[in-house]
Amino acid sequence: METNTSTQPGAIVRESYSARSQEYVDLFGSMTSTHPSDRALVSSWAATLTGPVLDAGCGPGQWTDFLAECGSAVSGIDLVPEFVERARLQYPSLLFDVGSFEALDAATDSLGGVLSWYTLIHHRPQDIQTPLAEFARVIRPGGGLLVGFFEGEVVGPFDHAATTGYRWPVAELSGELVAAGFEVIEAHTRTAVGARPHGAITARRQSTR
Repeated sequence: METNTSTQPGAIVRESYSARSQEYVDLFGSMTSTHPSDRALVSSWAATLTGPVLDAGCGPGQWTDFLAECGSAVSGIDLVPEFVERARLQYPSLLFDVGSFEALDAATDSLGGVLSWYTLIHHRPQDIQTPLAEFARVIRPGGGLLVGFFEGEVVGPFDHAATTGYRWPVAELSGELVAAGFEVIEAHTRTAVGARPHGAITARRQSTR
């Protein structure tokens, strides 16, 4: 039986963000929309890395450019063609491609790190191991992963402006990272009035698979 790819989770995410790409760029497409503590965390994390870095789910490229300014040899991928086109125009010196986290165009053990900043929030809990395993494949032993996500008391869905998102308790997502082959280094949470709770986890690729 033929599968209707437009109903697959990745296709839904791509189409939802494509339809609202300009709105997203206007609201979140520059570093001025980011929290100072997030910039400090990403900068300090980047300083620990050696080798190429991938911004997985780069959107219009603002974090990719930030990592480049931090000194990383970085490239970006995103499911949404409109974001990649915008990133290429805005940051012509950097490399951006349309791509999926489920099948990264990178050799095994080839990357020093992966930034996944709010880019796993639409993966269903039963599917989260697929991108995490792919991150573990491409990150060299000792390399770093930084995940930004919406934090919650239990794993569960919420109504995101684009399409269904999922909250994760730090302990639950940390367990998924460990199962994928990572050692959790540290976790951060932040709350603010009128905003969803934020979480971030830094992890290191373990030396054994």
